[in-house]
Amino acid sequence: MAFKIGLLGLGTVGTGTAQILLNPQGRHPLLQEIEIHRVGVRDLDKSRSVQLPDGILTTYLEEIVNDPEVDIVVEVMGGLEPARTLILKAISSGKHVVTANKAVIARYGDEIFTAANQAGVYVMLEAAVGGGIPVIQPLKQSLGVNRIHAVTGIVNGTTNYILTRMQTEKGEFADILADAQQLGYAEADPSADVDGLDAADKIAILASLAFGGRIKLSDVYCEGIRGVSATDIAYAEKLGFVIKLLAIAKQDRQATAKAPEALQVRVHPTMVPLAHPLASISGVYNAIVVEGEPIGQVMFFGPGAGMGPTASAVVSDIMNVVAVLKSGGQPAKLHPLLSCSHQHYCTIAPMQELVTRFYARFLTYDRPGVIGKLGTSFGNHHVSLESIVQTGFHGTLAEIVVVTHDVREGNFRQALDEIRSLDAIDSIPSILRVL
Repeated sequence: MAFKIGLLGLGTVGTGTAQILLNPQGRHPLLQEIEIHRVGVRDLDKSRSVQLPDGILTTYLEEIVNDPEVDIVVEVMGGLEPARTLILKAISSGKHVVTANKAVIARYGDEIFTAANQAGVYVMLEAAVGGGIPVIQPLKQSLGVNRIHAVTGIVNGTTNYILTRMQTEKGEFADILADAQQLGYAEADPSADVDGLDAADKIAILASLAFGGRIKLSDVYCEGIRGVSATDIAYAEKLGFVIKLLAIAKQDRQATAKAPEALQVRVHPTMVPLAHPLASISGVYNAIVVEGEPIGQVMFFGPGAGMGPTASAVVSDIMNVVAVLKSGGQPAKLHPLLSCSHQHYCTIAPMQELVTRFYARFLTYDRPGVIGKLGTSFGNHHVSLESIVQTGFHGTLAEIVVVTHDVREGNFRQALDEIRSLDAIDSIPSILRVL
């Protein structure tokens, strides 16, 4: 018996998925039992790089999710609508769902997984985070025996590419972004990438799996890389760091007494020590570090996007569902290592409670005692400084760089508010957290 697939979308990922399923030789033998039954597209006449059997293309996407012969609906359209509606209709029709759509899952995961659990069907999403990197299933299965302390990752290839080039070429953000757009590494509207929104979607999904609770996307702190300058890249290098856009989900140990489940879930540019495994991840590659007990630290590394890697993840999910169905798994009895069954929402710690190190760059008027005044203001708010150095001049203004010890973010922000009121301060062009 063949297991029949309804494919929603035949763009880059859909085409890669179809190519794997139509050419199963040399791959897992289970793929030979999977058949592409219907494919939903916008335009029937568009030329395509994959040769599909005659008569399976349709522009009526609801026909696919309602087709009684379809066992698994594969959503690779992207976007929020009609993807969300089609996923929910597929679930209500008793179909299992495989999706690469991190935006839909991050925003509507509670609705989708509640419906899936009630219907007794699987929603699989390996391709939604990290492209071809297998990280979703390990978090559900092999790492599930660990107490996870933190998930830290470079999960957006566009921003990592831009920051890598800023580091190697000493260029400014705007110039390298424009070049990346010309080369096709950045979208015409790069906001989702460079403002950290894409990474926020992904860390919300990873945090949910790692810490066993749903995450409200609005609770994820999100800060992009538009404010990172070539000057900051240079200072980071001198101080033994590299700047990366990190997505972090971490047990907030400072808040444990008040709220045992409180998590930090955040995306922001971060100064990463050169000795850290994420410091060496360059270009469009992704990497995710998982820390837990008793395993310690493991890292998943690989291509975070693209036809082949993402399609690989999509088909692996299809194969997992088929394996369960083939072994007699009944829809009403979902496999506990494949389904997402948690119902409660995790408590997210406010950013002002975060304890971390900070880097800040100040432009000041060249007056006696400026460094002393900075030190006094920081001391007034219990901010301990690791270093404070006047590095030179930026035009007529003196440039001062500060690195703190671990400090509560709320205290650090209060100190900055006081410093901004000092007559000697022109501006604070850069503030970065330090890993």
